[in-house]
Order: sequence, then structure tokens, then C-alpha cells
Amino acid sequence: MRTEEDRPQAAMILAAGRGERMRPLTDTVPKPLLTVRGTPLIEYHVRALAASGIRRIVVNLHWLGAQIRDYLGDGGRYGVAITYSEESPQALDAGGGIFKALPALLPGPFIVVNGDIFCDLSLRELQISAGSDAHLVLVANPPQHTSGDFGLQQGLAVEVASEKYTYSGIGLYRATFFTGCSEGAFPLKPLLLRSMSAGRCSAQLYAGLWADVGTPERLLKLNARVQY
Repeated sequence: MRTEEDRPQAAMILAAGRGERMRPLTDTVPKPLLTVRGTPLIEYHVRALAASGIRRIVVNLHWLGAQIRDYLGDGGRYGVAITYSEESPQALDAGGGIFKALPALLPGPFIVVNGDIFCDLSLRELQISAGSDAHLVLVANPPQHTSGDFGLQQGLAVEVASEKYTYSGIGLYRATFFTGCSEGAFPLKPLLLRSMSAGRCSAQLYAGLWADVGTPERLLKLNARVQY
């Protein structure tokens, strides 16, 4: 049974990256504002989070961040409250960026979504058990990442496995996941591996529409694939 303690009340969209592989598109437009069927990637995420019942969203900003702030505003037109976590003079990577924003995400577990993916998963379905400090959504390996990231065994994400899947860029986290961290730039993966080794990182496999919009070519293919 899903309890109130397991239900996320807030979310973070990671939107600070430079998007080097998307150049020249990202020379003048931040990657999360690139469009699929005329709608920016980040707007799909905001709408999906709002539909799932999330009312507090944090967006981290660095490269051309003012454009994202100007586009989304305070979130009122989506029925949510959006606040911004500015990262300067450098982007803080995923781990450091989430850690910096923690005060605005608590209490309780929170959703994290990469701003440069596209996925039709219903975020309302996400949940995390009391024994986990992270829960990952995994997907089948795309052509550009055939080796995968993590295995899935009895509902837990594992580092070593005969069959691996790709981390979708969607996860649920608790503050305990960041125990011992300090301010500054750091990646998420070492913390994920620590959580896995402790048996505290659960996961699920999603078979629906998902895409890592990492290059202009992938963006074109996604626009041709999406029907709405």
C-alpha cells in the first residue's frame, strides 16, 4: 500500500547542461527548450509532473538559463509553482545540482527528470519503498548506448549483471541518498553505486516511448515518431 511518506510532493528538472552534442542548435537555445512537435522538451515534463499531482518544481539553470526562466515563468499557467536553482560560475553536474536544490525539494521523496529526454511514462505511477533511498526508471538500451548502465534483479538496480538496461533520466530520491555530500560539482553515478551496494536502490523497467535527445539527428527522428 502506498503511504503518504512514499508519495513524492516535489520534483526537479535538470536543465543546466550546455548540450555540446546538440550544437549548433544549442549555441543560441538551451537544450530543454528544443521542441518536439512545436512544444519544448521541458514543457512536456512540467505538464507530466502537474498531471501526476506534483505542485512544486525546481529547475536548475546555467547555460542560457534566462530563456528557460522567461518561458516557464512561475509555473502558474501549468498549475504548479516553479522555482529556480541558479548554478554559477559553473554547472554543478547532476549530483551537485540536486544537492544544492535539496532544501526546496523536501520533505519526503522527490522526482528528478533530465530536461533533455522525452518519455510518455505516467509519473503518477512512480513510488519508492521505505527501504530505498532511490528508485530508477530503466529502459531498453538505445542504439547509441548498447552496453546499458545497470542491471535489474528482484526489483533492485545492480551494478553487475549479465543483462543491463539504460537509466532513463527519471528517478525518485530521498534526502538520505545524499548523506555525506558537500556543496560543489559532482556526478550522480557514484552515489547510485553506493546505494546499490547497500541494496537501497530499487528500479523498474519501462517499455513505452522514451528518447535521449542527444543529437540533432535524434531530435529529428523523435519529431517524426511522436504523434501528438
